[in-house]
Amino acid sequence: MKPVNTAFDNVLKASPEDFLKSWIEEVAQSGEGSSGATARVAQNEARELLSALQDAVRNDADLAQFGSEAWSKTRTVLAELSQSRAAQGASAGETSYFVMALKKPLFAGLQQMISTDPQQVFDTVWAASNLVDKMAQWTATTYQRSREQVIKRQQQELLELSTPVVKLWEGVLAVPMIGTLDSSRTQLVMESLLQRIVETGSELAIIDITGVPTVDTLVAQHLLKTVTAIRLMGADCIISGIRPQIAQTIVHLGIDLQGITTKATLADALSLAMKQSGWIVSRALG
Repeated sequence: MKPVNTAFDNVLKASPEDFLKSWIEEVAQSGEGSSGATARVAQNEARELLSALQDAVRNDADLAQFGSEAWSKTRTVLAELSQSRAAQGASAGETSYFVMALKKPLFAGLQQMISTDPQQVFDTVWAASNLVDKMAQWTATTYQRSREQVIKRQQQELLELSTPVVKLWEGVLAVPMIGTLDSSRTQLVMESLLQRIVETGSELAIIDITGVPTVDTLVAQHLLKTVTAIRLMGADCIISGIRPQIAQTIVHLGIDLQGITTKATLADALSLAMKQSGWIVSRALG
């Protein structure tokens, strides 16, 4: 092995448990891992990362080339660590510091091992410092990517929850819209609604926009596209929740809703849907 790798390996294998203890104590000083459960997780993560690090060093991996194939296992462990912490809500700083905390026990061990040669101490500590920095940078980058994936998935789940397609009775579906309509959300509503029309064989869909704060030209276009898609599937559509303000906005914008059935309230839409479906509701006397 290279002299630097040999020194590095000697430090890591001299007293692994003491090394891990010193590492975790350094992490804990930042407030990370103060609880018993979190501390145990941090110890397991540190032990796994240390094992990957030792394997790479013993295989004579170049400490200056962290992006090389020789460090692939270490990068994988760091990526898994980042993904796990991102999913748990840990910050990027906490995740990165976990790796940076490796420096203190590593430098202390290197200095004790090679204290007789100042130049070798400098060269080895410098190489080790650069390696840990690159590991921390990789961790931060992977964390950011993982966090973005978590946020994107959560946004998708929220969209699906906020646009449920409800089967009211045989042949009639309803979609209560809440919040702002944009292209991605409209696309999701359209896909979900069309799929449910196919699954249930429904002939009528009610789109309720009572919870939509404003209707502009773009929102109106989205609604028109949805209605057109529904009709192409052989079903009809009723748009409910046309409040006075929305009606005035549609008129001022010159938006043409000719041929589309609209109702002021969801109750009116339900009443019409019952009539079109052949249902008669009566109140029991007494």
